[in-house]
Amino acid sequence: MREKRAKKTEDADDGRVIASMNVDGMPWYSPGKAPAAAGDAVAEEVVDMPVKMTTRENIAFVSGVIKAALLVSLAFIGSLYLFILFCINIWFK
Repeated sequence: MREKRAKKTEDADDGRVIASMNVDGMPWYSPGKAPAAAGDAVAEEVVDMPVKMTTRENIAFVSGVIKAALLVSLAFIGSLYLFILFCINIWFK
């Protein structure tokens, strides 16, 4: 017996914008293009506004960056130290 195949549904373009691909620097970029179709509600674009931080937040941010940089640099220095110990005590003997 033949099996009945399900009818394929067509995915029609309804004009909605899920993610706007109108990105600065791309060949298809047009600065005045609306992000949504004329009939749909206009999507709100995220506006990049500078974040204003307090002095305490700035100090916490900078100290966190310094701690992260020190942690990474200590890991590299420690691995270099262990490599030198390996070379002196095992490899070159």
